[in-house]
Amino acid sequence: MENNRSKISRRHFLETTALAATAVTILPANVIAGLGHKAPSDKLNIVGIGVGGMGFNNLSNMDTENIAALCDVDWKYAGRNAFRKWPLASKYQDYRQMFDKQKNIDAVMIATPDHSHALPALMAMKSGYHVYLQKPLTHSVFESRIMTETALRYGVATQMGNQGNSGEGIRKICEWVWAGTIGEVTSVDAWTNRPIWPQGGDRPEGSDPVPDTLDWEAWIGAAPMRPYKGNRTYHDFAWRGFVDFGSGALGDMACHTTDGIYSIMDPGYAATAEPFIMTGPVKDQWPAGMVVKSTYRAKDGRPGFKTFWYEGNDGNGRPLMPDTPEELEVDGGRLPRTGNLIIGTKGKMLVQGDYWESPRIIPEARRKEFGKPPQLLERSPGHHEEFLMACRGEKPREFSQSNYSYSGPMAANIQLGNLCARAGKKLELDEAGKIISDPKINDLAWREPREGWGPLQMNV
Repeated sequence: MENNRSKISRRHFLETTALAATAVTILPANVIAGLGHKAPSDKLNIVGIGVGGMGFNNLSNMDTENIAALCDVDWKYAGRNAFRKWPLASKYQDYRQMFDKQKNIDAVMIATPDHSHALPALMAMKSGYHVYLQKPLTHSVFESRIMTETALRYGVATQMGNQGNSGEGIRKICEWVWAGTIGEVTSVDAWTNRPIWPQGGDRPEGSDPVPDTLDWEAWIGAAPMRPYKGNRTYHDFAWRGFVDFGSGALGDMACHTTDGIYSIMDPGYAATAEPFIMTGPVKDQWPAGMVVKSTYRAKDGRPGFKTFWYEGNDGNGRPLMPDTPEELEVDGGRLPRTGNLIIGTKGKMLVQGDYWESPRIIPEARRKEFGKPPQLLERSPGHHEEFLMACRGEKPREFSQSNYSYSGPMAANIQLGNLCARAGKKLELDEAGKIISDPKINDLAWREPREGWGPLQMNV
């Protein structure tokens, strides 16, 4: 199979990227400063939004820089770790106030619930700040498209927090597939053990007193207001299962579990998406189990292909997963609880886990026959370091590999899976990602933010 060189050069660190990086790094510090960038020797001023959970982990990986400000709606939650580790950083509960008052900002790290991703990221990019945003990129299909366009317009460095994207395994599987190991890819199965929080239910009844340390107004943000419920009903974890706040198992894990599909295939927007299996309708929560089928167009000399996403359990409590292939059974193996099965015209590859760490050809005899493919791709210095090097001007903006030109279409396709579940039917799209089979469904791809928390500008 002939490699798609345009895809490789855009997606990974190849010769053109290396030359561009050299052109940047040989500039004297005063020239870089004159262009509006910090010299590579200077520390970046980074602010964090949502710093008590995954945000603390992200900021800890950026601790070589100056953590200038911390914003979290729950000061008790953030006080466990972030406020202690960076006591000199300014503290805020509302990111709108932080952007208004904090003047020393070079980059923004965001790790809030899904419904609060797009607005602070767009505010930051339009101010010229670089943005690291935890997965999934956005809460809706339309937001993903806007994020991609905004990042390109303002020329900032961006990275989505799907850390497996920078690992060794995802590069190995690209090299194996591009070398023709399994022929042309025709189908990919991806499955997860999520959800591990409640899904399938209706809206909780009643309300509880809001803790003194929590700004519930800021937590709700752009979503429709509803009463606070304690016992972690929404904050600080189970929000993922609620349509208003999270993106369910699909939004939580597909940015990890399907990442390699986008690296290998560069698919663009899906041609169709349909809820192949649903354990029930979408209510206040996402369904307890779901299988989504998507199809993708032929592109750059490769044929079209299809994907199946499996999550949760069926009506009898059995995990929704693909069948174990014969190529695995012959070696006495069984499918892992999460992973990918890549099916080609000449063979199959299995990926165990969510982060693409351990891809392998199956069966074992076929793996031994093929051996090790030639290395085509430079290895990453690390997911956060990619972003920081791009921010500092040491590398081009595209050096952070999960930048929004890559992760934006991925996030849109992922949220399209949730959208077809809400519509309860198959959707057909054009190459720009617009729904053409039922245009009124496009209205569900966008939610007008609550007053004071939008609206997001559509003319980016």
